[in-house]
Amino acid sequence: MVSSRNKERDYLNYLRMDEDNFYFILNLIRPYIEKKNTVLREAVSAEERLVVTLRYLATGQTYEDLKFSYAISPQLLYQIIPETCWAIYNGSKENY
Repeated sequence: MVSSRNKERDYLNYLRMDEDNFYFILNLIRPYIEKKNTVLREAVSAEERLVVTLRYLATGQTYEDLKFSYAISPQLLYQIIPETCWAIYNGSKENY
Protein backbone atom coordinates (compact mmCIF):
# COMPACT_ATOMS: atom_id res chain seq x y z
CA MET A 1 0.00 0.00 0.00
CA VAL A 2 1.31 3.44 -0.94
CA SER A 3 1.36 5.86 1.95
CA SER A 4 -0.15 9.30 1.51
CA ARG A 5 3.25 10.79 2.31
CA ASN A 6 4.84 8.91 -0.60
CA LYS A 7 1.95 9.91 -2.85
CA GLU A 8 2.43 13.56 -1.90
CA ARG A 9 6.16 13.31 -2.56
CA ASP A 10 5.43 11.77 -5.97
CA TYR A 11 3.18 14.71 -6.87
CA LEU A 12 5.86 17.18 -5.79
CA ASN A 13 8.64 15.36 -7.66
CA TYR A 14 6.69 14.78 -10.85
CA LEU A 15 4.51 17.88 -11.20
CA ARG A 16 6.30 20.32 -8.88
CA MET A 17 3.08 20.86 -6.92
CA ASP A 18 1.06 19.01 -4.32
CA GLU A 19 -2.08 17.02 -5.01
CA ASP A 20 -4.43 19.66 -3.57
CA ASN A 21 -3.07 22.35 -5.89
CA PHE A 22 -3.26 20.00 -8.86
CA TYR A 23 -6.96 19.31 -8.27
CA PHE A 24 -7.64 22.97 -7.51
CA ILE A 25 -6.21 23.96 -10.90
CA LEU A 26 -7.94 21.04 -12.63
CA ASN A 27 -11.34 22.05 -11.27
CA LEU A 28 -10.69 25.66 -12.27
CA ILE A 29 -9.86 24.82 -15.89
CA ARG A 30 -11.82 21.62 -16.56
CA PRO A 31 -14.61 23.45 -18.48
CA TYR A 32 -11.99 24.89 -20.86
CA ILE A 33 -10.05 21.70 -21.59
CA GLU A 34 -12.46 18.77 -21.26
CA LYS A 35 -13.26 17.15 -24.60
CA LYS A 36 -15.91 14.61 -25.54
CA ASN A 37 -15.22 11.12 -26.86
CA THR A 38 -16.14 10.46 -30.47
CA VAL A 39 -17.09 7.31 -32.32
CA LEU A 40 -13.59 7.15 -33.76
CA ARG A 41 -11.49 7.78 -30.66
CA GLU A 42 -11.46 8.40 -26.95
CA ALA A 43 -10.59 11.96 -25.95
CA VAL A 44 -7.51 12.77 -23.87
CA SER A 45 -8.86 13.38 -20.35
CA ALA A 46 -8.69 16.77 -18.65
CA GLU A 47 -6.42 15.22 -16.00
CA GLU A 48 -3.96 13.94 -18.58
CA ARG A 49 -4.03 17.27 -20.45
CA LEU A 50 -3.09 19.10 -17.26
CA VAL A 51 -0.44 16.54 -16.26
CA VAL A 52 1.33 16.64 -19.62
CA THR A 53 1.24 20.46 -19.62
CA LEU A 54 2.60 20.74 -16.09
CA ARG A 55 5.29 18.19 -16.89
CA TYR A 56 6.27 20.18 -19.98
CA LEU A 57 6.41 23.43 -17.99
CA ALA A 58 8.29 21.83 -15.08
CA THR A 59 10.94 20.02 -17.10
CA GLY A 60 11.14 21.65 -20.51
CA GLN A 61 10.95 18.22 -22.15
CA THR A 62 10.39 18.31 -25.88
CA TYR A 63 7.12 17.18 -27.42
CA GLU A 64 9.04 14.27 -28.91
CA ASP A 65 10.10 13.14 -25.41
CA LEU A 66 6.62 13.63 -23.98
CA LYS A 67 5.01 11.50 -26.69
CA PHE A 68 6.76 8.41 -25.31
CA SER A 69 5.71 9.07 -21.72
CA TYR A 70 2.05 9.76 -22.49
CA ALA A 71 1.40 7.97 -25.80
CA ILE A 72 0.12 11.22 -27.30
CA SER A 73 1.28 12.28 -30.75
CA PRO A 74 3.45 15.39 -31.01
CA GLN A 75 0.79 16.93 -33.27
CA LEU A 76 -1.79 16.61 -30.51
CA LEU A 77 0.68 17.84 -27.89
CA TYR A 78 1.16 20.99 -30.02
CA GLN A 79 -2.56 21.54 -29.55
CA ILE A 80 -3.03 20.37 -25.93
CA ILE A 81 -0.20 22.28 -24.22
CA PRO A 82 -1.04 25.79 -25.54
CA GLU A 83 -4.78 25.18 -24.97
CA THR A 84 -4.13 24.14 -21.38
CA CYS A 85 -1.82 27.12 -20.75
CA TRP A 86 -4.52 29.40 -22.15
CA ALA A 87 -7.10 27.72 -19.88
CA ILE A 88 -4.89 28.22 -16.80
CA TYR A 89 -4.55 31.90 -17.67
CA ASN A 90 -8.26 32.43 -18.39
CA GLY A 91 -9.45 30.31 -15.51
CA SER A 92 -7.36 32.20 -12.98
CA LYS A 93 -7.18 35.77 -14.32
CA GLU A 94 -10.38 36.94 -12.61
CA ASN A 95 -9.31 35.64 -9.21
CA TYR A 96 -5.59 36.45 -9.22
